[in-house]
Amino acid sequence: MRYLNKIKIFSLAGVAAAMMFSGCQKLSDFGNTDVRTDASTEPLTSNLLTNALSYIAGYQASTRGGIRCELYAQQWAETQYTDVSTYANPQLDFGGVYSSPLMDLQTIINRNTDPATKSSLFVLGTPNKPNGSNANQIAVATIAKVYLLWITTDRWGDIPYSEALQASADLTPKYDTQEEIYSHMLSDLKNAIAGFDDGAGVDGDFYYNGNNDQWKKLANSLRMLIALRMSKVYPNAGQLAATEFADAANDPAGSIDTNADNFVRSYSGTSVAETNPFYSALNGRKDYALSLTLSDILGNMNDPRRNSFGSAGAPFPYGLPREDAVAFGNSVSGAYSKPFAPNFVLATTPVVTIPAAYTLLAKAEAAQRGWISGSAEAFYNAGVTASFEQWGVTGADTYLASDEANFATGTGGGNQIGFLGDYPAVPNQDAYTTTPLQRIQLQRYLASFGDGVQAWAEWRRTGIPNLKPTVYATNNPKEIPRRLIYGTSEYALNKDNVEAAAALLSGGDVMNARMWWDQ
Repeated sequence: MRYLNKIKIFSLAGVAAAMMFSGCQKLSDFGNTDVRTDASTEPLTSNLLTNALSYIAGYQASTRGGIRCELYAQQWAETQYTDVSTYANPQLDFGGVYSSPLMDLQTIINRNTDPATKSSLFVLGTPNKPNGSNANQIAVATIAKVYLLWITTDRWGDIPYSEALQASADLTPKYDTQEEIYSHMLSDLKNAIAGFDDGAGVDGDFYYNGNNDQWKKLANSLRMLIALRMSKVYPNAGQLAATEFADAANDPAGSIDTNADNFVRSYSGTSVAETNPFYSALNGRKDYALSLTLSDILGNMNDPRRNSFGSAGAPFPYGLPREDAVAFGNSVSGAYSKPFAPNFVLATTPVVTIPAAYTLLAKAEAAQRGWISGSAEAFYNAGVTASFEQWGVTGADTYLASDEANFATGTGGGNQIGFLGDYPAVPNQDAYTTTPLQRIQLQRYLASFGDGVQAWAEWRRTGIPNLKPTVYATNNPKEIPRRLIYGTSEYALNKDNVEAAAALLSGGDVMNARMWWDQ
């Protein structure tokens, strides 16, 4: 695994050619060719932050990241090449997240901590404008770092944390247990919130434009979401998950409770980097469709978000072998529903990563569990309403009063979801809800559309909806994956530590092994 920054190699071919034709006898005739006079000789922390933050929304739309998780959660379906939906066993590396965005964030922290560099971090060309106070740069980089490590551990399980990102000082970091990682993340977020000062906000931040108050709200929201992810291990009031959740919920800095505070990336559409990554991934492609599983849930509940989550056309049965997937596509003349309504997948469409709906529905579950005070029903209604607003639909009040979605009595999304007689890949699935807790959890699953990492993780945590593996599964045993397998580069470059981590998994490094919070 690569834990170092990318190393740039520059060719001397041009210098050699010049020597041939100019009569120069030695390289010293050219002076010091390694020095550029038009660029900074020091890393710009604002640029490092921009690069690291760019990774977040991009990963949601990555075929190896968020889209794979959307498929495991049966919110999307594959239409031609169905290896992911039938649970092929790829070994996916996570080294890229360490070597680029995480290393960039760690460099920001290091340079703002080191007395030799912390006083010289200014915006290029503007010596009197800092990239942000040292404390604020450290705090923002820490929050972003925790988010990236959270979505990494929630896909693989144990990963390097405490010894990672030390560059050449440690090229073979140990794997922390997920239990240790969760403790580190919660502590790091609390320290980040406390670490902000009244100095200049960070430069290079296209999410919140250096607004410290909004970064604090994000940090508290992450604290609640991370604490709730531990609910299988610590289900009861007074246990660690409940106390950590309550501490974040009661923090005076607040949390993301309105869509105005969403952690959302906007795009101008003027360049590749400024283009919605889902647009880039889906434009002109026919590989993915809105799954029949999700469409059935939405249809059974008369949920108007269906018209935002997918285009017009037939929803696609999930988990088909290639020949059946092609046959179904042909049976509807290719007119199947694509992920997202067209207006939600433009080059300029924003990508939301942490919306208010997540925080409000998390508070609803915490209140229902007795972890915090307040009305679970009020939080539930507010969370569903926020999700409707996020997706540009109206009618939340009518929906919340319906037989299907009502907090006290709602029956949920019905049975045989995703089942089609001619293509019976996923029989006996249902989205019934018999308790308020299940209704909250179903709404969290629905609110996660477009964020596959969260949709898959929430299904693993709650079992809501009651998804079944495709009957055409190719893995052994034939179950919906619970984690990703460690990548080949880990076994090549960090063999002892990855093997020690794999040995802690029940059954070893396999897709059906359950990580710590998923027991």
